[in-house]
Amino acid sequence: MIQTKRAYENVSPDDGFRVLVDRLWPRGMSKEKEQLNVWLKDIAPSNELRKWFNHEPDKFPLFKEQYLTELQSGETLVAFQELLKIIKEYPVITLIYSAKDEVHNNARVLKEVLEKNE
Repeated sequence: MIQTKRAYENVSPDDGFRVLVDRLWPRGMSKEKEQLNVWLKDIAPSNELRKWFNHEPDKFPLFKEQYLTELQSGETLVAFQELLKIIKEYPVITLIYSAKDEVHNNARVLKEVLEKNE
């Protein structure tokens, strides 16, 4: 099972293996509070794409398209392959993200792609 969760929500035993999928550390959060298993910085959208998107819902379709392209090469692809290995190893994975918008974010895109690969 793959789920998503904001970094600012309480940690739960139901989270399973917790993976931070943002390039930047969640503002105001400590490593102790997050209780992450791994931080995959390189799986996050590029700084250019992240800044362009600016969490504007009307830009989400194009953001998603460009992010999916980024996932197919370079360090982003290496991180994605690592995440695929993690999914095979752990029954429950929670993708942790910082965005306020719980619908229009990179963790949602990742969840959708990962579920297609299961």
